[in-house]
Amino acid sequence: MFKTNSESNVPVSTGEDNITVAPVISTESHKKTSSGATRANDFQGLPDVVCLSHLRWDFVYQRPQHLLSRFAKHVRVFFVEEPLFTDCHEPYLQVAEREGHVHLIVPHLPHGLSPEEVEAAQRRLLDQLFAENKIVHYLFWYYTPMALGFTAHFAPVLTVYDCMDELSAFRFAPAQLKDLEKALFRKADLVFTGGQSLYEAKRKQHPQAHAFPSSIDKAHFAQARTPLPEPSDQANIPGPRIGFFGVIDERMDLGLLEALATARPEWQLVMIGPVVKIDPATLPRHPNIHYLGGKSYKELPAYLSGWDVALLPFAINESTEFISPTKTPEYLAAGKPVVSTPIRDVVRPYGDAGLVHIAGTPEAFIAAVEKALLQQQDEAWLAAVDGFMADLSWNNTWGSMTKLIANALELKKQRRS
Repeated sequence: MFKTNSESNVPVSTGEDNITVAPVISTESHKKTSSGATRANDFQGLPDVVCLSHLRWDFVYQRPQHLLSRFAKHVRVFFVEEPLFTDCHEPYLQVAEREGHVHLIVPHLPHGLSPEEVEAAQRRLLDQLFAENKIVHYLFWYYTPMALGFTAHFAPVLTVYDCMDELSAFRFAPAQLKDLEKALFRKADLVFTGGQSLYEAKRKQHPQAHAFPSSIDKAHFAQARTPLPEPSDQANIPGPRIGFFGVIDERMDLGLLEALATARPEWQLVMIGPVVKIDPATLPRHPNIHYLGGKSYKELPAYLSGWDVALLPFAINESTEFISPTKTPEYLAAGKPVVSTPIRDVVRPYGDAGLVHIAGTPEAFIAAVEKALLQQQDEAWLAAVDGFMADLSWNNTWGSMTKLIANALELKKQRRS
């Protein structure tokens, strides 16, 4: 059932699906804080975390990785991905270790299985994972309601739904997703949302819904405030550079990119990220648009350092109604002026605070970029950015979530006694 090896190979996330195998280790071997000090009193009784995710760990480093890598400093974390369909004869799990002792669990299933067979195979594999690793005291952390079908028979001590997106609005969303999310709301003890707008849409569906908008690893992105060695594929691109990093999919306003590139041929548009769910042939192609592909989280500051302005060129449609782009505070932490279309969770609070330029038409967007190009040396604006984000960090977000989890566990304990 398992494919592992005897080495602890912890690769850097590159955005590629390069699964490496490694053994699952015991909880006690990594109950340490980042400084190495044991904090048993703070985390005594915190259960193992079993995450069910529609996102792949090695795709783009974002909210799940930030949060779960922090849990993994104190308890075992099992990150269970959606299955890969391969030429294998029998279903099996590939178990790998990722940075910070996160255990990456990837089901491999044969081609040609029916939906019922796929669900049954995942249920059997997860049962065996729990048995072989003695997973007894655990919570379920859902990113996708689609996992309910093969996890409903388990009895976690707590169920958390980290609702980071309105998945039903995304292209190719399964028809049953909305019904399964209703079932997950009934099952969940806590619901966290990835933004304020999403919280406002979900809070009436659960009494313990809490808004946790996109946060920031400030030290990582602040590296871009000083000149860094130029990545080779960006070094020969002249300025001014207007950049974006993230997934390039149906949420991208391709017409806006076309308008920017055409109206200002001297501006160089640097687009970093994988292209998914849309045909690459539909992307606008101009000499001043540079598609550099996916980059690792570690590499991003070096690219940002060489930009003059950062973009959030999202379309205003059903798939972007509730998004809260993590890249907004990341761009700002890097000291880069930002221009965005009117995404609600960017307008509130960043646009309202005067930290990000908001533009709703191509003409307004071009004018906003022109203003932003003059802003990078604006010390008053940068001071306002730093003041606004003074208490914003993934550590604080994770700590607040953990307190809610501890309180919910204690409440359940009291009810049983």
